[in-house]
Amino acid sequence: MLVPPPWLERLLSTTFFSICTTHINTPRNECNMYCLDCRDHAFCFYCRQSWHNDHQIRRSSYHDVVRVAEIQKVLDISGVQTYVINSARVLFLNARPQSQIKTNSNAVSAAKINSYFCEICRRNLLDPFRFCSLGCKLVGIKKNGNASFVLSAKKDEEIGEGMARRLLSKEEDEELREGIHKQVYKSTPSPCPPRPSPQACSNSRRRKGIPHRAPLGP
Repeated sequence: MLVPPPWLERLLSTTFFSICTTHINTPRNECNMYCLDCRDHAFCFYCRQSWHNDHQIRRSSYHDVVRVAEIQKVLDISGVQTYVINSARVLFLNARPQSQIKTNSNAVSAAKINSYFCEICRRNLLDPFRFCSLGCKLVGIKKNGNASFVLSAKKDEEIGEGMARRLLSKEEDEELREGIHKQVYKSTPSPCPPRPSPQACSNSRRRKGIPHRAPLGP
């Protein structure tokens, strides 16, 4: 069984979003940063130092989440359910408490439709993943040993290729937009309508004659 990173358990047991006692009278003083090298307590934005290998923890429905784009650089998150919140893909740090299972017909029919469950806490999952959070994957690794948090060389290569593809697509979009602008500027102007002949102009400007009344009858 591959041993999880030494900072992971400390991260999962850390309490976030408490008020920083050093910057108690400063806005944005919630402790939502964590350094993977220090492996200490959470700290706020103002306590952040240049040497910190930190990650920002966010919240969704009062539960701690971390962005996939950040955590996948240091952990193999395969098998963990991800969600899109505020246009960013995230995953939960720990398992969330579940309400009591109802035994009515609606609950039974919903359970039949959704057949994906977390292997540890049995939470319903949206997609065919194995775990609902990093915490449940850690428990699964300790219990069964059939998963890992260690990034392989192939995973590192895939992440690098994915970032390169995103940068390339961005450059292609910019080139496409630039090409469209150039094409607009280089387009030939439409020909001017032909000028009317002098005879047509004279006819259009000719004044009408003085009207004459018909002679009166006897």
